[in-house]
Amino acid sequence: MRLSPTLQRTTVYAVFFLFFFQLLADFVEAIYAFGLLGTNIPPEIVAVLLFFSPLLLLLWRRGRPRHLLFILAALVLLSRVLEPFLDTRGRMFVAGLGVACSLLLFSAYLWRKRAASATDLGAGLTVALALSAALRTFGSGPDISTGGMFQGIGWGLALLALVLLIRGWPDREDHETPAAPPAAGRGATGPVLGLMAVIFLLYVVFSAPHVLARWTGMDQRLILFLYFLALVSFGWLMARPLGLPTLSRPVILVLNLVLLLALALTARLQQPAFTADPSAFPLLEPAIPWNFHIPLVLTLLLWPILLLDAVLLLQTIAQRQPSLPSLGRSFGLAAFFLLVMIFAHVFTTVYDYIPVIGPLFRNQFWAVHLAAGVVLVLALLQTARSQIAWTSTPVLAAALTLVGVLALVGAQLITAKPAPPAGQARQLTILTYNIQQGYSAEGQRDPAGQLRLLAEVSADIIGLQESDNARIAGGNGDLVRYFANQLGMYAYYGPKTVAGTFGIALLSRYPIENPRTYYQFSEGEQVAVITAQITVGDRTFEVFVNHLGNGGPLIQQQQLLELMAGRTNVIALGDFNFRPDSEQYRLTTQQLADSWLLRWPTWRDDQGQQPQRKIDHIFVSPGTDVRQARFIPSPASDHPAVTATIGW
Repeated sequence: MRLSPTLQRTTVYAVFFLFFFQLLADFVEAIYAFGLLGTNIPPEIVAVLLFFSPLLLLLWRRGRPRHLLFILAALVLLSRVLEPFLDTRGRMFVAGLGVACSLLLFSAYLWRKRAASATDLGAGLTVALALSAALRTFGSGPDISTGGMFQGIGWGLALLALVLLIRGWPDREDHETPAAPPAAGRGATGPVLGLMAVIFLLYVVFSAPHVLARWTGMDQRLILFLYFLALVSFGWLMARPLGLPTLSRPVILVLNLVLLLALALTARLQQPAFTADPSAFPLLEPAIPWNFHIPLVLTLLLWPILLLDAVLLLQTIAQRQPSLPSLGRSFGLAAFFLLVMIFAHVFTTVYDYIPVIGPLFRNQFWAVHLAAGVVLVLALLQTARSQIAWTSTPVLAAALTLVGVLALVGAQLITAKPAPPAGQARQLTILTYNIQQGYSAEGQRDPAGQLRLLAEVSADIIGLQESDNARIAGGNGDLVRYFANQLGMYAYYGPKTVAGTFGIALLSRYPIENPRTYYQFSEGEQVAVITAQITVGDRTFEVFVNHLGNGGPLIQQQQLLELMAGRTNVIALGDFNFRPDSEQYRLTTQQLADSWLLRWPTWRDDQGQQPQRKIDHIFVSPGTDVRQARFIPSPASDHPAVTATIGW
């Protein structure tokens, strides 16, 4: 079966856009991992220079070598196939190479393109986003095609794209035939910056729509339904013979303003109002009234406008017919803008580790997205005043529909459906584990190893710390959802990602009742504590999961003890960041008991372990019958897993 030229172009564009988002996610995550391990700015950060690959076009003055596109495309495909097999440093450089080749390929490919080709690029981008959302849904957050037994999906897509490239497309298309004379004296910097703003917004939010669920606490399945409802509707509106209604630039601007304000408000309205007054803490995360979710719904229904923006900006670039050096300069500046926006996004969480400018990004998560929107709107003002009418084929709409249905069905099938253990339980195994955003003690991505440890312990209650990786610093993954679905457990994510914490979560084999998040006073990194009730048989436990800031600030532990005062059947677990010889530990053991000492009063267990410098603890109400307590050192994380089994 021979594909039509339009379908061939759409297929190849879709593969390359999908691979670009995957490579970019892994590149940024790997760079962040080095900073995470050293809690500072790592020397590996020089890899960001790969973002500036479009500047290489300044070397070409007499036109583009015909073989350049094929070589770059082959390198992108090869990078995507190889990088999942590499360690963190290797993945960083190979994914970075793929990103560099993608940016250079894209900027070089746009030289002397006809405006009509923008619609094929837009169609490919549309399919790529649908695939990205579906693949992440099937992986419970992580992209299922970038690791494990389903890597063959990526190999198959790479092979398909390579076959189409070898058959001679796309370089034989319209690569050196301008549709109109260049617009004298007009560069393409504005539209290119706008295009990069679109890429940034798609990358941080819409290539992985589950991140919106972690912004807002909404059910991921509802998020996906609205996401694909908008995308599939958009696809059918584009399809012949219907055709998208002709839209003028003012209409597109208005739709963009509504979308971008809705996106910024979605983040801003979910962010607690932190103060500098310690007496205002512990601060209960407020319940969100129904009308605060209106911006979220608008965001999900209007987000395909960004795809129209991409086509309009691409058409403007084609109409202006910039030279290769001009494209190189424009895309070089746009790459710098992308890099600044990525750093700004990451800084909203790690501000406490960034000298001088870091504190400026505290509580500014929403503002980063708004800033990208402002650049986009300014770029749209530079586009042609003519109307845009984007038409495609029913095949594209049908493909989007199929991917959407599969994603929604997959989300329903893989979502954990826990059933509490049968019988009258008389004991409970508890585990606390700092998973270091899914990275091992050696700095390698190892969620599978962490999952094996959790499955082997088979705890009834699990507290996770450093689990907030549903953001670009964590590759837009969602390890809490991944672990919960794999283990078949109830889960509460804790503080929303907009709050800028490093993430705590609670998993349980029993229903989690009345879960709440309290924020503690933080002069540095923001911290929080989860509180919930878990009923086992005839006994209800008050569970607290937390991760104190560096050094376990005394005021934070005092506020945690304040929350626990007067409670019975308390289980307090987490990375407390203080040792048994500290004032914080002394205050805590005046109110609670260390489960380790209840089981091993001399500190030494029957395996010779004597963890007197431990900072991960499980505290319980005095008099609790602790039947077992273990430290489980494992290379899967830089922290041991700590367990306690209590009975009654």
